[in-house]
Amino acid sequence: MRIDRRFTTENGSAYDGIDFTPRDSEIRNPDGSVIFKARGIGAPASWSQVAIDILAQKYVRKAGVPSATEPVPEPGVPEWLCRRRPIAGTPTGGETDARQVFDRLAGTWTYWGWKGGYFSSEEDALAYFDEMRAMLARQMGAPNSPQWFNTGLHWAYGIDGPSQGHFHVDHATGESHASTSAYERPQPHACFIQSVADDLVNEGGIMDLWVREARLFKYGSGSGTNYSRLRAEGEPLSGGGKSSGLLSFLKIGDRAAGAIKSGGTTRRAAKMVTIDIDHPDIEAYIDWKAVEERKVAALVTGSKLARRHLDRVMKACCAPASDGTDACDPKGNPKLRKAVRDAREAAVPENYIRQVIQFARQGFTGMEFETYDTDWDSEAYLTVSGQNANNSVRLTDDFLKAVEADGEWALTRRTDGAVAKTVRARDLMDRIARAAWSSADPGVQFDTTINDWHTCPAEGRINASNPCSEYMFLDDTACNLASLNLMAFRTTDGGFDIDDFRHAVRLWTVALEISVLMAQFPSRRIAELSHRYRTLGLGYANIGGLLMASGIPYDSDGGRAVAGAITALMTGTAYAASAEMAGELGAFPGYDENAAAMLRVIRNHRRAAHGEGRGYEGLSTPPVPLDGAACPLAGLAAAAREAWDAALADGERHGYRNAQTTVVAPTGTIGLVMDCETTGIEPDFALVKYKKLAGGGYFKIINGLVPEALASLGYDAGQIAEIERHAVGHGTLKGAPGVDHAALAGRGFTPAMIEAVEAALPGAFDIRFVFNRFTLGERACREHLNLDDTVIESGDILTELGFTKEEIDAANLHCGGAMTVEGAPHLREEDLPVFDCASPCGRIGRRHLRTEA
Repeated sequence: MRIDRRFTTENGSAYDGIDFTPRDSEIRNPDGSVIFKARGIGAPASWSQVAIDILAQKYVRKAGVPSATEPVPEPGVPEWLCRRRPIAGTPTGGETDARQVFDRLAGTWTYWGWKGGYFSSEEDALAYFDEMRAMLARQMGAPNSPQWFNTGLHWAYGIDGPSQGHFHVDHATGESHASTSAYERPQPHACFIQSVADDLVNEGGIMDLWVREARLFKYGSGSGTNYSRLRAEGEPLSGGGKSSGLLSFLKIGDRAAGAIKSGGTTRRAAKMVTIDIDHPDIEAYIDWKAVEERKVAALVTGSKLARRHLDRVMKACCAPASDGTDACDPKGNPKLRKAVRDAREAAVPENYIRQVIQFARQGFTGMEFETYDTDWDSEAYLTVSGQNANNSVRLTDDFLKAVEADGEWALTRRTDGAVAKTVRARDLMDRIARAAWSSADPGVQFDTTINDWHTCPAEGRINASNPCSEYMFLDDTACNLASLNLMAFRTTDGGFDIDDFRHAVRLWTVALEISVLMAQFPSRRIAELSHRYRTLGLGYANIGGLLMASGIPYDSDGGRAVAGAITALMTGTAYAASAEMAGELGAFPGYDENAAAMLRVIRNHRRAAHGEGRGYEGLSTPPVPLDGAACPLAGLAAAAREAWDAALADGERHGYRNAQTTVVAPTGTIGLVMDCETTGIEPDFALVKYKKLAGGGYFKIINGLVPEALASLGYDAGQIAEIERHAVGHGTLKGAPGVDHAALAGRGFTPAMIEAVEAALPGAFDIRFVFNRFTLGERACREHLNLDDTVIESGDILTELGFTKEEIDAANLHCGGAMTVEGAPHLREEDLPVFDCASPCGRIGRRHLRTEA
């Protein structure tokens, strides 16, 4: 393939024009405690602190990186592209510069691309290496987390280890082999769909699935499975017993997933559980998480009630009786008698009441009794099941028609297909709605529509998805992901750079295709099917940010047309690139058997891009076609149509290298490392939001596009500054009402303490979170503020120092702003929809997007 340069020059560095500077990273909890700290990470000066923190905590390799390396000569591979190994005797440590990370990612893709014959010349390979590094550094695109974790550790540093039970396919022979190395071939795929048989311990069965999932989670990937083959509770076993049912096994897999730190770091394992709507255990499955949520509520409420009443019993026992009677005898101690009665009325177990009284008799003045909270990473949620997976129900058109007609629905046994139970379809749908409303699960997947758009039905149906449901394909296949930051393609005049975007889509499609060639997989079957179908997952992030910056409401025909046109342009361009690779390297091995079905799907996509309302082939439900006339960004709709014309024409000529090319993933963590204001295709959650990280720590994330959006809407610089101050505040307590520097000094704060407070304010949700022992220092709290240990531990320092709630609220508004543009000076009512988010913003916000949006 020929590789043009758009972001680099032939004789320059990939990083020309990018200022790299040492950056520090520190992640704290709201109470000020430090979760993570790194110093002097070399990174682009333009990157935000949030992006630096994500890079430093999640993606920079922490160990095993040699201080000096040498190339390993390989026939036919240019020296600059050869893999590296440590020079003997050199010390090892961690990566200290973002360029090391960019180089190992792009270098590995280029190395394997060279070995696979993807480049026409060495100049094209070097251009590819430079262009990919430049896009990473400029936050134009990013691969998903497993690539950051695994890709290039062997190529760049010679890091290796024993095989972890993976398999790979030799691209030259097409034969599968057991891997002998942990990292020579990385595990770059993020999304897996795995099958499970109704078998307990054999290969492909239930316990084997937990092992395969563990291999994926260890390297940062996610797995989804449809468990509908498993027999329901009470169905017969071959040994004469009865099955314990679906949920008993799902709980084992859930617990196993919760024990693994994904990617070897503080990242939660990603898992999807899918069940067909006709499974006999479907009702219990639908209610699973809702019931577990109620258990958490009971744990939290019960533990706090028990603690409160047991403390009262202990306190009553410890108060000496004036008449010399036994204070631990309820008969002679009225206060204890009342405390015991109140505890019993609150349903505190009798044995705990007795334990407290017995402890008091032995001279104790307190008793440990744990209380719980509703934090998703708390002991309460760790105690209940179902917290380590997303749950989905697979709905067919037949079921949906039964709901519409208020008909009956049969639940069928897995062993013999007999009807186990008949239920009212609407009751089942209502049950799904109630459970999802109360616990956010299960989600629904529309089975008939999904399979209508299946490019490879000759191999079988699509039964399941990956954990976030962007990847839907055959069982025992995998998809590697990358996302493009749409704001990186916004031009200075407010347009969209179509040529740059097409160039980026082509190069990232090549990167993901190369990642199939170089990858290893958790089972031989997944390795073979992934080689056979070569599914990719290029997507984008920041559509919500792009729309806001352009002054286009997310919930508008124009907003939907922009999203549709960009999606069509991306997918059509990716399929055209796939056809180009097929012309040079051959179509994916499973193409011939599926050519008719795949070209039907491509033709349907092309019809939708052209805005056609009829003529679709083999679809139960026609799509909503692109409304090109409603697209306010010039040239986008026309470019989308051109892309699909090329995708179809080139595919008819060459076939396709990949059975799928694009998905729109959530892009959570990689969206943050690209400084995206919004994830995936979603709107902004709120103009100011707080993200809790797995493993602890919070980020305060402020939508920085408000000024750009206001400029697009015609506001002048002065008006924009006032609206911005209303939304995000002044970021300081200097001059604040109620709690300013003078008021703090009057209560004992030294200049150094005030400076420490000011340094911590930018990331705080509430100024109260900044006034704590971690920010101020315990010694300073005692010596200068005269606080005792109880107050220091509680963290409510401002109230203890005499500041009123009204004073604190006023200072909060001055420092952190209203966190909404509602009520801002100068802002026109008709412009408010541009800033609508998924939830009301700040303390005073009332507006939010419709559910349908």
